Amino acid sequence: MQKSVRYNEGHALYLSMLARKEGIKRGYLSKKAAENNRWNEKYFALHQNVLFYFENEQSTRPSGIYLLEGCTCERIPAPKVSTAGKESSDKQQYYFLVIFGHDGQKPLELRTEEDADCNEWVEAIHQASYSDLIIEREVLMQKYIHLVQIMETEKVAANQLRTQLEDQDTEIERLKAEVIQSRGRRSRYQENQEVIGASPMRVFSQVQSFMRGWLCRRKWKIIVQDYISSPHAESMRKRNQIVFNMVEAETEYVLQLSILVNCFLRPLRMAASSKKPPISHDDVSSIFLNSETIMFLHEIFHQGLKARIANWPTLVLADLFDILLPMLNIYQEFVRNHQYSLQVLANCKQNRDFDKLLKQYEANASCEGRMLETFLTYPMFQIPRYIITLHELLAHTPHEHVERKSLEFAKSKLEELSKMMHDEVSDTENIRKNLAIERMIVEGCDILLDTSQTFVRQGSLIQLPSVEKGKLSKVRLGSLSLRKEAERLCFLFTKHFLICTRTSGGKLHLLKGGRLSLIECTLIEELDGLNHLEFKIVVEPADGPSFAVILLAPSRQEKASWTSDVSQCIDNIRCNGLMTSVFEDNSKVSVPHMIKSDTRLHKDDVDICFSKTLNSCKVPQIRYASVERLLERLTDLRFLSIDFLNTFLHTYRIFTTAAVVMDKLADIYKKPFTSIPVRLESLALSPHLNNKSPRLSRKFSSPPPVSIPSRTSSPIHPRKLSLSSLLSCKGGALDLSTATSSAASSPTSPYTPGITSPPPTCTRAPLDLSRGPSSPELSPSTPEESGELPRIDAFCGKLRRSIRRGFINPEKSYDKEFLVRRAATNRVLNVLRHWVSKHSQDFQMNAELLTAVIALLEEVLRDPDLLPQERKAAANILSALSQEEQDDSQLKIEDIVVECFESLSVMELAEQITLLDHIVFWNIPYEEFLGQGWMKTDKNERTPYIMKTSQHFNDMSNLVASQIMAHADVSSRAACIEKWLAVADICRCLNNYNGVLEITSALNRSAIYRLKKTWAKVCKQTKALMDRLQKIVSSEGRFKNLRETLKNCNPPCVPYLGMYLTDLAFIEEGTPNFTEEGLVNFSKMRMISHIIREIRQFQQAPYRIDLQPKVTQFLLDKTLVMDEDTLYELSLKIEPRLPPAS
Repeated sequence: MQKSVRYNEGHALYLSMLARKEGIKRGYLSKKAAENNRWNEKYFALHQNVLFYFENEQSTRPSGIYLLEGCTCERIPAPKVSTAGKESSDKQQYYFLVIFGHDGQKPLELRTEEDADCNEWVEAIHQASYSDLIIEREVLMQKYIHLVQIMETEKVAANQLRTQLEDQDTEIERLKAEVIQSRGRRSRYQENQEVIGASPMRVFSQVQSFMRGWLCRRKWKIIVQDYISSPHAESMRKRNQIVFNMVEAETEYVLQLSILVNCFLRPLRMAASSKKPPISHDDVSSIFLNSETIMFLHEIFHQGLKARIANWPTLVLADLFDILLPMLNIYQEFVRNHQYSLQVLANCKQNRDFDKLLKQYEANASCEGRMLETFLTYPMFQIPRYIITLHELLAHTPHEHVERKSLEFAKSKLEELSKMMHDEVSDTENIRKNLAIERMIVEGCDILLDTSQTFVRQGSLIQLPSVEKGKLSKVRLGSLSLRKEAERLCFLFTKHFLICTRTSGGKLHLLKGGRLSLIECTLIEELDGLNHLEFKIVVEPADGPSFAVILLAPSRQEKASWTSDVSQCIDNIRCNGLMTSVFEDNSKVSVPHMIKSDTRLHKDDVDICFSKTLNSCKVPQIRYASVERLLERLTDLRFLSIDFLNTFLHTYRIFTTAAVVMDKLADIYKKPFTSIPVRLESLALSPHLNNKSPRLSRKFSSPPPVSIPSRTSSPIHPRKLSLSSLLSCKGGALDLSTATSSAASSPTSPYTPGITSPPPTCTRAPLDLSRGPSSPELSPSTPEESGELPRIDAFCGKLRRSIRRGFINPEKSYDKEFLVRRAATNRVLNVLRHWVSKHSQDFQMNAELLTAVIALLEEVLRDPDLLPQERKAAANILSALSQEEQDDSQLKIEDIVVECFESLSVMELAEQITLLDHIVFWNIPYEEFLGQGWMKTDKNERTPYIMKTSQHFNDMSNLVASQIMAHADVSSRAACIEKWLAVADICRCLNNYNGVLEITSALNRSAIYRLKKTWAKVCKQTKALMDRLQKIVSSEGRFKNLRETLKNCNPPCVPYLGMYLTDLAFIEEGTPNFTEEGLVNFSKMRMISHIIREIRQFQQAPYRIDLQPKVTQFLLDKTLVMDEDTLYELSLKIEPRLPPAS
């Protein structure tokens, strides 16, 4: 029995009786069982489009029913069966297969003993499937759509002709009146002038009348032509086009709402009323609050828009928005409930029955692979879309227009609601991202249902086997880098690291042991590998043995980004534990209670406003804040959220300068206690620290107040570490983790105060900065004096272990002031490391910033209290700043050597197009995505790389069109189109969706699209391929298909940049950078940061494609490119316009 088919049992029995008596085809067939693959003989009867099978011919009740509509039936070869498994019968069997069009329905395998019988069954099933009728219906539907278009065109033409007839009737009446008047005057004149001959005067009057009519017609023609070319007419044409686009967008939005209601809301209501409901009615109401009402509202609005279009060219829209505005309170309730609805949905998905049911609903063809969270977010984007439309309408509406005041009022009301919507979308971005990733994992992942779990980054890495002493075999590494099964899709969150494999269908499988809790992890960045692209994560679970995961990044930049983020997440967890130990010793107030009691972290004030969403540190996210409060959050030693850090570094140039940020970091390093609120400081620290202790600021001459042997017992010779002295430190990715220290500082090594043996020496760094002030380079110390270092490292290792395991030894005896200074140093180095490794262009473009950072790091290195890992981290940052970028894998277009062009293959063209597109895309600096510079008048100066990307896109599209039009023969042009579409398909396989759009947009140009004779020569398979490619890169629904494709693809990838620019323009138009009170709109900064992070994720993954100059010479040759006018003129010569039908 087929699944998901509803039927009436009595009706089915009646049809089975008719099938047994009057069926089209009846007889015994052998059916293959799905459970044991055995063949069972059944009696089959076919009636219309329903196939019944019975246990035997005498059975009155069918054993099963198959609905054949939309299925396909074909013969298949007999399977190979071993001698032992052959049946007793020696007769030859004939097999055929029925494939159903329903999702999830297994094919039906049947066999007969006669060839003719098999053919008859195949033919009968084929006719019962109604496939010919379906094809004929599609053809008739296309003809119907064509006739409807013709009818609409004829209606428009009829209205124009009717208007012309009315004008002509008016003109005829006027001319009749003039004729009557002229006759009266002429009769009077003739009576008075009988003597004078009449014939000369008659000729003169005729000539005068002709000249007067000619001058009048010429005057009106000039008036009409002037108006057509006037700015007002151009503005009206643009205004009409905006309205037409608005109608199309509204149609799409109403369709999305109907899918949300009909495919999710109403079925879940029915499920909630069942005997064993997977969800309660309250939860359904919470998830879909006002969704049905919003759908009804927009159906009315959509019908009103279509009615206005029927009255074209008179378009009056203001009254429609007057109907919409009073209903905005419905939207306000939906917006306020949006975050709560997603949280309820995440909780409900923990129920397996509900999760299974929801996946079944999402598998509906009308959903097109989109999830419920996506449909719940669509209403959040609709109001800002109206604002953009009204903004464009007002730009093309004259000030004296009757609708202008109404449109301005509607725009102001919608802007008030849009601010709230943008904030809610920003606050729930993380929840929707986590739910999307959780849905991709087949096994599910309950940690992603934690709403405080913040997504950091994702990407493809190669997992290497763990071998002895962390060394990798050269042969093994070479073989693994080529094996597909070694590739892993990794996800980093603030608390966990997930390692998955991707199936061919795009789904993810979580590896066994692939869910790593970062609180149990230690990062080791430098291994004895071949090219320093490997890093290792050591996991020490509390309830199992420790193990290591070794990962290989595709490039140094990728490794630096991964290790920076992983280290930042680990450091956040450990820093929280460190500050817990600092404050809890002399105060009964614990850090969580301290944060909760600090109203500055969750209570709105004149200079800050919070959202309801908590960040990764369980602290409310900032919605609006002053620059001072944002800098205060950046340097608050109690916590540092990595999502806040990413957003701040991506967008700080909008509301402040790099110099201000550097001054704040230098101030927090020199005066660490300024980062702790005074009230909390008095609660947490001992009284002697509040009595103006001289150590509240850093004094490099004072010894570290730790209850272990002093490290300043040996003389210290002050020495300025210049930048040139650090160039020999070949640090790959920056290292702040504690795992790169000696073995004594490892979290797994026990703490023994009596151990004084020196740790193993570092074998990599030529400049040894990891020994502290007792290093031979800094002070002449004896081996006995250098034995103090392991005790410091052992102490730090014990402290780190205590932090990670959630408790502190009650016998601790270290100075809290010293630990606060260490935490401040760690914070400054963390921020600088993140800044340098991910935003290196800031320092390349700003020499003053580079000088300030180097000066601060050199000052840090002169600190005698510096711990070894902090010293090494500072040295690595300096080394990274001093090294020139090595972009061997990247290429600039100016470096390409132009050579003569030869015949090119499809693969060569696709690869080189992908290489050039990625080069242009990779060179765009992230600061060009801020401020909509690409839409300003000075866009070439403000965003040169974005404009270069746009120009490259147009050049490539023009090249494709020019190459097609260069062929004079019809068959040659058709073959050229087929070749370019094959290139586009390979670009799709290479994840170059920008190249796909370059080629498809060229083929859709009017100069090529109108060549009907050429397209008639293109084969059907190529046309079907073009339809599939266009569907992927279509702009319909805000590029919904392309977004889904990008979500499931593995970098390297070249996305279409225009999609992201549209998103950024959408955000910029919807909300301002600052509130009316002058606070920074940090919710908007967070949304901008999410988009920039996604762009940079694709920028950082390089292609491994070799440059072929003969191909790039062809692709970059401007002499082969024709402009738009030349292409259209050539198109008219190739296929002239058909004369209009009489």
